[in-house]
Amino acid sequence: MAAPLEELRARVFLRSALPLVKVVLAQRPGYRRFLIRAGGVIQFAARDSEQAAWVGMSPDGIEVKPGRHPEPSITLTFKTLKELNTFFAGGTALPGVAGLRGVPTLMRFLPFMLKLKILMPTAMPTDPAEKALKVRMLMQMIASGLSQLNKGGDEVLAPYAKKSPDRVFQFTVEGGGPANYLRVKAGNSKAGAGTYTRRRPYVHMIFRDIDAAFEVLTQRVGTVEAVREGFLRVEGAMEGSKDIGAFMQHLDALTMG
Repeated sequence: MAAPLEELRARVFLRSALPLVKVVLAQRPGYRRFLIRAGGVIQFAARDSEQAAWVGMSPDGIEVKPGRHPEPSITLTFKTLKELNTFFAGGTALPGVAGLRGVPTLMRFLPFMLKLKILMPTAMPTDPAEKALKVRMLMQMIASGLSQLNKGGDEVLAPYAKKSPDRVFQFTVEGGGPANYLRVKAGNSKAGAGTYTRRRPYVHMIFRDIDAAFEVLTQRVGTVEAVREGFLRVEGAMEGSKDIGAFMQHLDALTMG
């Protein structure tokens, strides 16, 4: 069996990072050409764990689901969950491949998978469109990843969520940019795209624009400096802003550290 920490990392990679291929498709319409005549399922798994996820491709779009598919076209199985995590973190790890009939599906999926490399700390695009894509993906990754840490029993997030009343952490880029939220309540958590409208945010991190969000989310500018320079405005509970900052650092250390 895989170590608990590897199980937790895999949960974030498979349930929060892998689904970002759908963001790639939404933000890069040209990628839809890879879906022409597409039809198949790619399974990701490891031999020492039940953790798994699959990606379905069709002319209509991409579907990403946790768990094992009953009839995958092609299966990528890593010897250990640690190797699967290494792969998703941008390291070198090669899976075993089963299902030759699914090779065309895998080839269609590779451009989407390669685009996930924009999440890597070393990826610092200068093109405005690429910066915007990285910001959008990072914001979704943060909200979803923190929720998955809680659901996976993380020693930092789970105790906090268990004691938490109904609280919303909102992330927004002004000027029509992306927005994501994380809601926690009595041990439960939910992440979503857009602005949560049913209650006022406990903490609201508001980025001036895409460039400002890029500088802060890639940690090229610290939070204190970002506030001082006008890159970031934080509204809500001061204690909550400290908490969410610590949680974001924890997620980064777990996935990319």
